[in-house]
Amino acid sequence: MVTNAIRLSEDIMKAAVTYAPINSRSIPKQIEHWVKIGRIAEENPDLPYEFIKGVLEAKSEMENGEVSEFRFRKK
Repeated sequence: MVTNAIRLSEDIMKAAVTYAPINSRSIPKQIEHWVKIGRIAEENPDLPYEFIKGVLEAKSEMENGEVSEFRFRKK
């Protein structure tokens, strides 16, 4: 991971300080999360936020082995 100092507006920093503990993240991780969501949203403008969030949650669950096989019922 590369570490760089960047300048952010006071409003962004205040928001990050507020939201980071709510989401159990450090302030840099909260900002990183917002950047990731924003990038995905810009690349996929037709996808709603909740869908993007759900996909990221599912990806994280898969990466952490929190998955089980789904079986369809036979008719």
